[in-house]
Amino acid sequence: MIRVGVIADDFTGATDIASFLVANGLRAVQFSGIPQGDVTLDTDAVVISLKSRSCPVDQAVTDSLAALAWLKQQGAEQIYFKYCSTFDSTAEGNIGPVTDALMEALDTPLTILCPSLPVNGRSVYMGHLFVGEQLLSDSGMKDHPVTPMTDSSLIRLMNAQAKGTTGLVNASVIDAGVEAVQARYAELQAQGHRYAVVDTLNERHLETLGQSVQGMALVTGGSGLALGIARNLAPAGANASDTQAAGQPQAGRTVVLSGSCSVMTNAQVAAYRAEAESLVLDVEACLNDAGYVETLLNWVLPRLDNALAPMLYATAEPQKLKAIQAQYGAEQASHAVEQTFGRLAARLKAEGVTNFIVAGGETSGIVTQSLNVEAFHIGPPIAPGVPWVRAVSEPISLTLKSGNFGQERFFFDAQAMIPEAK
Repeated sequence: MIRVGVIADDFTGATDIASFLVANGLRAVQFSGIPQGDVTLDTDAVVISLKSRSCPVDQAVTDSLAALAWLKQQGAEQIYFKYCSTFDSTAEGNIGPVTDALMEALDTPLTILCPSLPVNGRSVYMGHLFVGEQLLSDSGMKDHPVTPMTDSSLIRLMNAQAKGTTGLVNASVIDAGVEAVQARYAELQAQGHRYAVVDTLNERHLETLGQSVQGMALVTGGSGLALGIARNLAPAGANASDTQAAGQPQAGRTVVLSGSCSVMTNAQVAAYRAEAESLVLDVEACLNDAGYVETLLNWVLPRLDNALAPMLYATAEPQKLKAIQAQYGAEQASHAVEQTFGRLAARLKAEGVTNFIVAGGETSGIVTQSLNVEAFHIGPPIAPGVPWVRAVSEPISLTLKSGNFGQERFFFDAQAMIPEAK
């Protein structure tokens, strides 16, 4: 029985939420895109990863509705629309339009907005989203190249891009318990609101919210809410080590591919460059040199037996990134870099690389697609929300890291979990 069907708006977000579901007692399988053909499932949760965070609104809605239709065919009891814990979006979407489309398809009058992930410093208080001790609008997200976040009010952000209005379930209500929260949902619905922003400051709040949404047709949020939902639904005695076993990485050749330009990934790349061999991608070559992938491959191959895996990266500081975008065009430059990573990943797989440590949502998506990996088992976490995953049909393991997740030595920590060849 599929208790939860997740529609994730990018690849790293999908592994993020799958990790929390598995770590808290539910069995989960993740698919890269909507499965094609007949699929037999014996799992508690299914996560479908889309590439709908920053694509055109119409495409995001169409893809999300297709994922919903498939999940309902499989008997999913509750639908969970997963987006980033920093509510990455613009005034046009895509969070609002996708939420509206799912609500209409499910004929549900109210859903919640819960991007919080307290373990990673994402919390909501009085409807405002915080990153650590900073408001979202003061954090590094204000410089995001695709979805710069310059407002911290989730109520204003949602109202700007959705059809309805948004109310608040504040922390004092959540502290009062499940019945108080559900009564507040009913009150907001009676007032004509379609969306409820829920304050979330800690794990206890997530557990209360997980209980409060049982029976709600649609929930929306980051991965933190999955902790509460999974703990509410998991069978007694569920063991994380058992649910994670199928996703453990295996000994093999490894490469690091970093396409994120987030503040944390910049720090992770800098730490790794200090100790391991690395090469920065040349954007102009990605755009204009038909033989550039072969050049990169020839650089990587002799370094695969190093003690630390070689790293290729397109990570750049905000000022340098803006200069690149001004010279080549933001969308064109980004697309060229992603395609280069994808073609390179396919060539590396052909050369026997089995472990791919990938940073950045867009990069993770193109790498996963280029490797032709359609479904994953979820393994142990390297950092909160970032697990190792292993392909269902072949010995390929990946980490798919959202830009701001993990600590500075994340790339080292990921490799430390790979067993040595015997």
